[in-house]
This record gives sequence, C-alpha cells and structure tokens, in this order.
Amino acid sequence: MVRVGGLTHKYYKETRGVKVSGGQKVTAGTVLTREGHRWKPGLNVVGKMHLTAKCDGEVYFTRKKNSFKKVVTVINIRPVEANKEAK
Repeated sequence: MVRVGGLTHKYYKETRGVKVSGGQKVTAGTVLTREGHRWKPGLNVVGKMHLTAKCDGEVYFTRKKNSFKKVVTVINIRPVEANKEAK
C-alpha cells in the first residue's frame, strides 16, 4: 500500500473533488473543491487548488476554454445581495 500524508492512498481519494453542487447556498469560507486542476476560481471564489467561497451566496458553474483550448469548469458564487435585489 502506498502512503500519502499519513493516510493510505485507498482512502485519500475520497477527500478530493467538488464539495458542493450547483444551486446550493454557501457561506463565506466554505470549501468548494479540494485538490483539483479541473476547476478554476470565478466570481467571488479564491484559491488555486483548494477553492473557497469569498462571500455568502449561491453556487453556479460555467464552462470555458483555457489558453490551451481545453475546457475547464469555472466555479462562481452569486452573492446573496444580488438575489434579494432581483426579487
């Protein structure tokens, strides 16, 4: 068995990936992803490998091509204030 950071590789895989879904309400500081190069930060999201919410709001995803013409998913947050004004 290969050991990574004190955990076995078998269980380490379970901690990576997207932690939220589209349309879900999040608060500031919520972890959105862990260790992923497939997701990029968008509006109101900070981080590089571990993406975190910058403000309270609703999560939504967009897709775009990067400079290498590969499609990446961008994670954005629609702030709570914007939702109240729209209603």
